[in-house]
Amino acid sequence: MKVLRRVRISRSNKPLVVITMGDPSGVGPEVTLKALASPEVKGLANFLVIGDAGVLAGTARDTGCRMYPHILDMGNVPAKSFGYGEDRAPYGRASMQYIDMALELAASGETDAIVTAPVNKAAIKRSGIEDFRGHTEYIAGKFKVKKFAMMFAGPGLKVALVTRHVALKKVAASLSAKNIFDTIKLTHDCLKNSFGIKSPAIAVCGLNPHAGEGGAFGDEEAKIIAPAVKRASAFAKNVRGPLPADAVFYDAINERYDAVVAMYHDQGLAPFKMLYFDRGVNLTVGLPFVRTSPDHGTAFAIAGKGKADPRSMIEAIKLACRMQRCSPKTN
Repeated sequence: MKVLRRVRISRSNKPLVVITMGDPSGVGPEVTLKALASPEVKGLANFLVIGDAGVLAGTARDTGCRMYPHILDMGNVPAKSFGYGEDRAPYGRASMQYIDMALELAASGETDAIVTAPVNKAAIKRSGIEDFRGHTEYIAGKFKVKKFAMMFAGPGLKVALVTRHVALKKVAASLSAKNIFDTIKLTHDCLKNSFGIKSPAIAVCGLNPHAGEGGAFGDEEAKIIAPAVKRASAFAKNVRGPLPADAVFYDAINERYDAVVAMYHDQGLAPFKMLYFDRGVNLTVGLPFVRTSPDHGTAFAIAGKGKADPRSMIEAIKLACRMQRCSPKTN
C-alpha cells in the first residue's frame, strides 16, 4: 500500500492528535479502536491512527471493534503470516516505523500531540535496533532533548522518576543533585504549564528507609537530595523533601501534594500501579510537544481475543487533549 506522507484531515478548530498503534501483534490495535469508539473520547480532537490498515481491519473483525476511518496506512506488516501474540522482528520494525512517522509529523508541526500504544522491546531488538530502551528515551533522543522525565498520572496521583530503567544496585550511583533538581523543575513546569496548577506542591522522596534517618541508613539524602530540593525552592515555593517514601504517597493521594518525585522506578510505580493499574497514563515531560501512553504493555496473552481493557488508552488520549489545550503554544 502507498504510504501517505501528509495529514489530510480537516482540522477545523480542534487539535490533531496522532495515535501510533504499537506492536501489531499486541493489544495496541484493539485498545486504540476501542478508545476511539468511546463516548469519552469522541469530539475531543481530530484523530489520526498511524499503523497498518490490514491489521486494524483484522483486529476490528476478530474482536468486534469498530474500524476507525482516519488511518495513515504504513502497510508494513506481512499479511499472510500475521499472528497475534508473537514476538517477531517484522512487528518490532513496524512499530518503530509508526513512531518515526509520528515524530516526523510532530517535527513539521502537523500534529499537536502523540499518543503511543505499547511496543515490545524484545521484538524491536530482534529487528536490529539494539539500543532501544523505551519510547521516552527514544523520542527525547530524536529531538535532542537533554532534560526530560517520565511521569505517571492518575486521578489522584502524579509521580515523576529521577531514574528509570536502572538496576536497583546501580540507582544510588546514578543519582546526582543535578538530575534530581532537573526532575523537580521538569515536574514543576509540567504541573504549571500543562495541568494549570499555579503553585504546584511537590514531594521529593528520600532514597533510603526513613529518608536516611539522619544518616543512620545512608547519606544520599544529605549529600545530594537535600541540596537539589534547596536549589529548587528558589522557584518551587511548595517543594518539600527529602521525605520518607513509605509515607509520602499517602499524603499525596490525600491532596497534600500535586506530585511526587521518586528516586527510582519501583519506588514510584509500585504505589502508583496499586492505585491505577488499569487507568494510569505515562507521559514524557520536557518534550516540545505532548506525548502520552497507556501504562501497560503489549499483553500478548490476550491479543486478538477482545479482552483488552481500553481504559488506560482512553485516559491517555483524554490527558493528551487536556495537556495540549493547557500547554503554551510555541509556534
